[in-house]
Amino acid sequence: MMKKSAIFINGSRGRTVVEDLIDALDKEEILAAGLDVYKQEPVDPLNPLLKMQNVVTTPHIGSSTHETELKMSQLAAKNLEAGLNGIKPPNLINADVWVD
Repeated sequence: MMKKSAIFINGSRGRTVVEDLIDALDKEEILAAGLDVYKQEPVDPLNPLLKMQNVVTTPHIGSSTHETELKMSQLAAKNLEAGLNGIKPPNLINADVWVD
């Protein structure tokens, strides 16, 4: 449903990449794609998207900016400090394992 001049960019979640994208690129139904995430990660080295001339891929590093790395480090430190002080960390992945 995209224009033939469209360039599909996905840096969100791999499951949002419809593998029919390969057909659309092959049939020139869209112009190109840029992918940082894939349905299967790590990406299968035989995935046809990796060999297509109209696809640019990166190894899931889209969030690797100075700002993001700093914020992630600060968040980890905040969670660690809370846990060491007996406080439930604000971003606990599995809250079921926390014992008050």
